[in-house]
Amino acid sequence: MGKRKRTSMSARDQPAAERRSVGFLMGGGWESICCEGYTRLADNPEVRMAVGRIAELISSMSIRLMANTDSGDVRIKNGLSRRLDIDPSRWMTRKTMMASIIWTLLLDGGGNAVVWPRTSGGNLEELVPIPPGHVSFQADGFGYKILIGGTPYDPADLLHFVVNPSTDRPWLGTGFRVALKTVVKTLRQAEKTKNAFMSSEWKPSVIVKIDGNSDELISEAGRKRLAEQYLKTSAAGEPWMIPAEQMEIVQVKPLSLNDLAISDTVKLDKQSVAAILGVPPYVVGLGKFDQSEWNHFIATTIMPVVRGIEQELTRKLLYSPDWYISMNPWALYSYDVKDLSNTGANLYIRGIMSGNEVRNWINLAPKEGLDELVILENFIPQGMIGDQKKLLQEGGTEDDT
Repeated sequence: MGKRKRTSMSARDQPAAERRSVGFLMGGGWESICCEGYTRLADNPEVRMAVGRIAELISSMSIRLMANTDSGDVRIKNGLSRRLDIDPSRWMTRKTMMASIIWTLLLDGGGNAVVWPRTSGGNLEELVPIPPGHVSFQADGFGYKILIGGTPYDPADLLHFVVNPSTDRPWLGTGFRVALKTVVKTLRQAEKTKNAFMSSEWKPSVIVKIDGNSDELISEAGRKRLAEQYLKTSAAGEPWMIPAEQMEIVQVKPLSLNDLAISDTVKLDKQSVAAILGVPPYVVGLGKFDQSEWNHFIATTIMPVVRGIEQELTRKLLYSPDWYISMNPWALYSYDVKDLSNTGANLYIRGIMSGNEVRNWINLAPKEGLDELVILENFIPQGMIGDQKKLLQEGGTEDDT
């Protein structure tokens, strides 16, 4: 049985000679100014600096497994705590995994990051971050489904981290894409304009006015002869000898970036990026480091993101109602050894911290005999002031005193 002949031919199957296309070629240099199209947040240097700093800080925080007790919260060290804090995956460390989650959460994930907790027999085997390009979300009544490669999953089986939740769908993060869109476009246009300005060939520093009746101005060769005859010198600094009635030298001062006000525009846009992402301006290249501003950044930008991560890990990974997951922020705040030692010494003499706890603060090895809480004898209740030994006379009684 013979094959049926095809009656039509797709554009791809047509011979090359029959396919025609029309293109337009613009003059050189147009691309140095033109700045159209979509710019990803991840392609903007200022956004990458800000998000990179946030990711570095959060990924540096240790993940601790804690338990509620009658006398306070205590830290638990077991296989689960090691899995979370040391080796969450066979391919990466905790720092690598957390940095990946933050980059996805704030940039490519658009306010969402999904992690698959692979379990076996009720034990957590590893945490696997899912690439944002493989993840989508589908509303399901008041709830939703997480689609990975088109396959729907129950959100209870996955870790879903969210930043800036949507008002219409509170389970879905919105990120910073909308807020940063205009600022990123302006920064890109400013960079394009600056590069075009600096690389432009139309920036002569000297203009020579020559009598227009000269026949030599007609041809390029003639203009070149005039320049070599009157303007070119054999030694640096040698004066020019030109006919006064035919030529006039004019010095031209080209426009600078300050004249174009690009620097002011870029500064404002960088401040906007810093304000939207909640980082100190010096992180994106403006101003200087300020200790109080840095500590405010840790408390108001880093910790809200960290709290969301802690709560998601606690409610999805832990069964015991007395256990919870906490990330340690103290190493992120800005303070020096003097501040730590003074604070530790005050807590030590009041019996709040042991000597080895204070030594641990300033990165010193523990010493024997410093695990006991001590307190100075002067720190006693007001009604017991008369019971101090130094106020009792030798051989006397408290009544005599």
